[in-house]
Amino acid sequence: MQQHISYSELKDWKYCPYYHKLTRVDGLSGFKGNEYTAFGTAIHSVCERKMLNEQFDADEYFLSEFDKNLAALDDDVATSEKLVEQMCIQGATILPHIEPVIREKFGNFKVVSTEEKLMVPIDGTNFNFKGYIDLVIRTDDGRYHVIDWKTCSWGWDMRKRNDPMVTYQLTLYKKFFAIKHNIDPANIETHFALLKRTAKKNQVEFVDVSSGTIKTNNATKLLMLALGNIEKQKAIKNRLSCKSCQFYKTEHCT
Repeated sequence: MQQHISYSELKDWKYCPYYHKLTRVDGLSGFKGNEYTAFGTAIHSVCERKMLNEQFDADEYFLSEFDKNLAALDDDVATSEKLVEQMCIQGATILPHIEPVIREKFGNFKVVSTEEKLMVPIDGTNFNFKGYIDLVIRTDDGRYHVIDWKTCSWGWDMRKRNDPMVTYQLTLYKKFFAIKHNIDPANIETHFALLKRTAKKNQVEFVDVSSGTIKTNNATKLLMLALGNIEKQKAIKNRLSCKSCQFYKTEHCT
């Protein structure tokens, strides 16, 4: 049976192989979501419809999706009414800027896909790489642009912008998108689109991610290392992650 691995699973493994085992193999519940994930999912839904050029009331749709996502959270997830009220206003502030900023960034473009599924064989393994690309566009110069929407508060500092584990998401999306469609990777660019809740200006900002040969090789090496350990059922505890882990000093991890 063909197995698969996603970027989020790879990130869990890098955080701690034992955490990966507890959540991905043993089936324990990891992060359950909160107001922030409900907000992000709602904004993503609006972005997708906007890029498909659908005619709809974006503000009304966002509020409806946000409310639906909040209602879907587990009963034991506590939410802040004040924060939710703020997020309703913040979402309405972000939405009008999405299309103008993307037009300013890329000029004329054609939408190639939204929420494109990747399920691409990983050479030398019994695994597929699984992922969902938020948006792929093609500009007039023939170049492809792989874009991932990211909601955040005021933005990203330089440390996060340059964090390999953050940027590897787009590096791997680019690699397997190129394989899927037989496109030269040199003809693909990658970007995060930051949707900033608390920013007073530049509520939508693009962060370009360089994904050349060296970074692609490094990301692939990490992926292969993870797959090798997962197949061998090696789940060593990363003690550097203990204090931020929900399973720290519980019956599941002492």
